[in-house]
Amino acid sequence: MRMKMVISYDGTNFSGYQIQPGKRTIQGEIEKALGKMHKIDKVPVIASGRTDSGVHAIGQVIHFDTQLQIEPSNWLRALTSLLPSDIQIIDIGKVDDHFHARYDAKSKEYRYVIFHREQPDIFKRHYAYWVAESLDIDKMKQALTYIEGKHDFTSFCAANSGVKGDKIRTVLQAALEEQGDEIIFTIRGDGFLYNMVRIIVGTVVEVGKGKRDPEEILNILRAKNRKVAGKTAPAHGLFLWNVQY
Repeated sequence: MRMKMVISYDGTNFSGYQIQPGKRTIQGEIEKALGKMHKIDKVPVIASGRTDSGVHAIGQVIHFDTQLQIEPSNWLRALTSLLPSDIQIIDIGKVDDHFHARYDAKSKEYRYVIFHREQPDIFKRHYAYWVAESLDIDKMKQALTYIEGKHDFTSFCAANSGVKGDKIRTVLQAALEEQGDEIIFTIRGDGFLYNMVRIIVGTVVEVGKGKRDPEEILNILRAKNRKVAGKTAPAHGLFLWNVQY
């Protein structure tokens, strides 16, 4: 029987999603908790994708196989008691045996939060990237319009990613909105390269600071060279918001 879980997590004190020997990871904690329920060492889980150290999730999706016949409400209750407080099960239920959390995903939505104020906020330091400098929001929005569509995003992929195959992806939405002292980016696409969202944000912030013109995004895309794009924005402002199937 295949089960699907939607989970949220605070990535602050994790070394990313993917299991790593000797390090605390989201995958490691979930597999350990499921292992206790099954009375074995661990139960393998597959996620829609990996998140880096410090990155958070609102709607990460995971699947695993089990022989246990347990009602969804009891799964939820049992796992909540076994998991650490920085991982939360939002929903769990039975799915078709052919469902695959990664390969069946049609699109993913990431959000990135910038805290835009002269002074930092100590209570947001793990969940938003503090930028004190003046930002031209209109130019940033204009820059994001060039991100939308189907492009080769080589320039927006970490140079050490080791991605196999082409780096062509389709960005379905690239937008931002202001909410008080926060600037929230929404980037939704059919797939993402390593650090792609964070490099997009870092580059658009440079546009906002007047270091680049919005139209330069087009030249960056054409260059297919990571060196011509901006800095990678910090991990702690990034949230895997939703996965669509």
